Amino acid sequence: MQRTPTPSPWPSPSPSPAVHLVKLSPGLHLLSPLSRRGHGPAMLLLTADHADQLTVASGVPSSMVKWAEEGYVVAEIQASALKMAGAECIGSALAAIKGSAACSSSNVGLVVLMMIRASSGPREAYDSELWNVAAPYLARFVQIAGAVVYGTVENQKTLAPVSELPILQHLSYHEQSGARKLSKTGLVATYTYPASKPHFATPFHADFHYTSESLSHTRNLQFLKPLTDGPFFDLESIWEEHTHYEFADRSVEHTMSTMVAEPYVNHVPTLAGGVGRGPLTQFYRDHFIYSNPADTKLDLVSRTVGIDRIVDEFVFKLTHDREIDWLLPGVPPTGRKLELPFTAIVNIRGDRLYHEHISWDQGTALKQLGLLPEYLPFPYPLPDDSGATSSSSDNARRQFRVPVLGAETARKLMDRNSVQSNGILGGQVTQA
Repeated sequence: MQRTPTPSPWPSPSPSPAVHLVKLSPGLHLLSPLSRRGHGPAMLLLTADHADQLTVASGVPSSMVKWAEEGYVVAEIQASALKMAGAECIGSALAAIKGSAACSSSNVGLVVLMMIRASSGPREAYDSELWNVAAPYLARFVQIAGAVVYGTVENQKTLAPVSELPILQHLSYHEQSGARKLSKTGLVATYTYPASKPHFATPFHADFHYTSESLSHTRNLQFLKPLTDGPFFDLESIWEEHTHYEFADRSVEHTMSTMVAEPYVNHVPTLAGGVGRGPLTQFYRDHFIYSNPADTKLDLVSRTVGIDRIVDEFVFKLTHDREIDWLLPGVPPTGRKLELPFTAIVNIRGDRLYHEHISWDQGTALKQLGLLPEYLPFPYPLPDDSGATSSSSDNARRQFRVPVLGAETARKLMDRNSVQSNGILGGQVTQA
């Protein structure tokens, strides 16, 4: 029987934003916000020459697309244009920003990526040429409220100083150098990234390192948003809208409308989900939205809201009355009730979801279904076996109590006094 969707407290989902890239002059481009809101403050990018302004590859967007998805009007100046025109080029970019109907603030952020320069040695040499070209002109442009610079620990001392401008530095280094994780001197804050290569934040480069770039991007948002007057979004409302479409409305189309162009979802214990709009749409359609039991319920325990993400603790409740292949792939329905502690880490880019990392203890799920034995064989030597005489048959009969609990794990999460702590401790290997 077709399930009647629950009425939505949100307006009808809006279509994906149209991509509007304008070439202002050679090496200078402007991109409108790729958010549902459609307007916001501005970001100025200084990059090496490239032709990947609108590229998204393997779920990784270009820097322009990523900042536009965050809700910014984005102007990009490439190296050749900056070197040729200097202050005039920066002024042209800022004038284009000011003239954009989508720009909502006079304050502008600046992000400067690394450059490669020719080297006489056997290896590429990296420097912060773009920053050093732009730095002498920045005092002229009061619109620039703060700057982010990518570099290396080795070339930090070559970065040109700029007075009275808040600056955030992201520096790659080799762990052997012993660089500090964070330092702050006046208006300059510095983060270092061990074992990352110089171009770790440059999309599509061989040095690109996804997790380091993602961490630096979150720090950029924390640093720049207060300086550029946002954009600020109600992340809780965005997440609640998404889960409403997943579990109440049960609409694949509406669920996907809350996400960026190329999102991804990963359910960690089963690796179920998808990377990219096509695979994720297929996952939601064929394996998730219509696969959840009718009595599925999420009881929220705690919520942490950051600059670009939400971390939820919740108890996932349902009756296992069908095969739920994203949760328990290959396990036929048992008819048993499940109460599972879950954690969701949800990254929100602008006013749309980018990714979800969902985790739970698969052991307690199997325990509650009666599919996990209380004891399992222990086939390894024990610490006190040396010098002792024991037969192979004695070893074969050794067993240990499986250290996994059932629904009490969810009860303890909801009520700390419901179950005594440490009751599982003290188990020993025994003879079967």
